[in-house]
Amino acid sequence: MSTPTKYLLPESQMPKFWYNLQADLPRPAPAVLHPGTQKPITPDDLAPLFAQSIIEQEVSLEREIEIPEPVRDVLRLWRPAPLLRAHRLEKALGTPAKIFYKYEGVSPAGSHKPNSAIAQAFYNAQAGVKRLTTETGAGQWGSALALAGQIFGLDVTVFQVRVSYDQKPYRRALMETYGARCIPSPSPETDYGRRVLAERPDHRGSLGIAISEAVEIAVQREDTKYALGSVLNHVLLHQSIIGLEAMEQMRMADAWPDVVVACTGGGSNFAGLAFPFIGHGLRGGGKPRIVAVEPAACPSLTRGQYAYDFGDTAHLTPLTKMHTLGSTFTPPGLHAGGLRYHGMAPLVSHVRELGLMEAVAYNQVDCFAAGVAFARAESIVPAPEANHAVKGAIEEALRCKREGRSETILFGLSGHGHFDMSAYQKYLAGELKDETYDEKELAQALSGLPAVRP
Repeated sequence: MSTPTKYLLPESQMPKFWYNLQADLPRPAPAVLHPGTQKPITPDDLAPLFAQSIIEQEVSLEREIEIPEPVRDVLRLWRPAPLLRAHRLEKALGTPAKIFYKYEGVSPAGSHKPNSAIAQAFYNAQAGVKRLTTETGAGQWGSALALAGQIFGLDVTVFQVRVSYDQKPYRRALMETYGARCIPSPSPETDYGRRVLAERPDHRGSLGIAISEAVEIAVQREDTKYALGSVLNHVLLHQSIIGLEAMEQMRMADAWPDVVVACTGGGSNFAGLAFPFIGHGLRGGGKPRIVAVEPAACPSLTRGQYAYDFGDTAHLTPLTKMHTLGSTFTPPGLHAGGLRYHGMAPLVSHVRELGLMEAVAYNQVDCFAAGVAFARAESIVPAPEANHAVKGAIEEALRCKREGRSETILFGLSGHGHFDMSAYQKYLAGELKDETYDEKELAQALSGLPAVRP
């Protein structure tokens, strides 16, 4: 049986510029609004949270933004990341499709998240910032920012969603090994955390709550800024290095994808892989189908409403137009903690509204079954989040089998599952169950969307 074919770019071909999809879109994304005035926010409105360089990237419409050399120096620890042809998976599925995957689990933190964490830490250190606060679900972003803070000499405080804090002790240990402080959220360390705990002491937490706590701490100190691991434009920009590399590697393989598949929670991994291909198509190149895969238990793209909403539960953040389940919605405790966010990145949501992508949702058990099948064929154990992309790619390959089509499928394997083996143990023992959300809770959360004047 064939082994995977690996396509490795030489270090000299690592991208020198990030790609900004906004430069090529047929119409601009809706404005981000100040929650008080409901007028478009200004850079000054963002200054309490972000360093000036990051704010400039957040609002930029330039197609290419140069990657600073100190950032590239760190990225060279693991980049360019490999692209592989999954011959054994193809054979196991009996599909005529060709399956490729871009593997981001080779980073020190085990996922794609350091691509933005390194950049954000660099810009904050340059600006004289001493401390960063952030949130994390599964712990991949928290681990990445802890790593980046250690490299650039910043103190890092991570509010980790309580259910993931309990499920993933080794991810917490990794953050602490890098020198970060990891706090279960909701916590007694913030005004908002105390309010949540007073109402529900056993609250399992959500990314929206953890964001509120991290933002609250950041705005209290002049030497502290907030770092976000997904959703915002500058994060998606930093992640574009994934797709830019993948485009060159597909050319090395003398192939081009008919379908690009990636998992979606907040949108950073999806955008990182898909946006360069979407932009290539908008500029006259080949246009693959773009498929976002999300958890059925937290289906912002497939069940959410496209509306203005807060990015956090305490309503401290600006209003962005996105696919949302409502900022007060608490997703069930699925193991793909990085996908447990009530909203989707505004730019991903805009791309969805423009008809440039599709979205599907799958249940947890089916995604773990896909992850096990992938591990047995390709020897890599995916993270629970990445299992959604694996499931999506397998479904596309089986469609090709039914239709007798020899299409080329590219998917993003956003990270490894070495810190998630307790979830795999539950799956293999038949104890892992599909999580479902409460329809009444969803309806209540959507009914509370902020009223935005046209």
